[in-house]
Amino acid sequence: MKKHGKKYRGVAASFDGTKLYDAIEATRLVKTNAKAKFDETIEIHIRLGVDPKKSDQNVRGTVLLPHGTGRTVRVIAFARGDKAGEATAAGADFVGDADLIEKVKAGFSDFDVAVATPDMMPAIGKELGRVLAQKMPNPKSGTVSPNIGNAIRDIKAGKVEYRLDKTGIVHTIVGKASFGEEQLAENVATLLDALVRAKPSAAKGTYLRSITLASTMGPGVKVDPNRVKATAATS
Repeated sequence: MKKHGKKYRGVAASFDGTKLYDAIEATRLVKTNAKAKFDETIEIHIRLGVDPKKSDQNVRGTVLLPHGTGRTVRVIAFARGDKAGEATAAGADFVGDADLIEKVKAGFSDFDVAVATPDMMPAIGKELGRVLAQKMPNPKSGTVSPNIGNAIRDIKAGKVEYRLDKTGIVHTIVGKASFGEEQLAENVATLLDALVRAKPSAAKGTYLRSITLASTMGPGVKVDPNRVKATAATS
């Protein structure tokens, strides 16, 4: 079992780790507990009441956080002609077609998200399927689009992808420790609203089973799913 340091244990002992807090209280605690010398990322981990082994209970999508993520996202765009120009104008860090495919094949990986126009996908799939892996452009995540400029602007503005892992948990980010408490709470509510809307019709019983917020180096703070769900449902 991993042993935490003295600073971590001190922070963890400063609040009730078993209590379920509302979103504002939880974000206040997470911000207070972010003691690192850098601007820590605020993570959220949500256990859903679905069976990840069943395809009709898969949960995956994207949501544009109202206050962004606080991260500088490096985007590459596979596009040609006028669409390449749109990608460049939208702020893509690298744009290309066959030349960019070759660059990535040669080992280039200095990017966070890859986007593409639909006509580029056959070549990308053939040449970069194994190379890109989780970064492969995908229509479900909004990274394959004929409107590539809009896709890039949304990603740069704070669009995040959420997807269920094999254990039935969604892991993603909702901002930085430097954000205001209300900004973080609004980002959380927006994400939870998207998850509630994405609930599979085959899912039965309690859907939002547990929610935990934490900074990069800090302990997790439990959020009351019922109180957050009510906020999400009425937002």
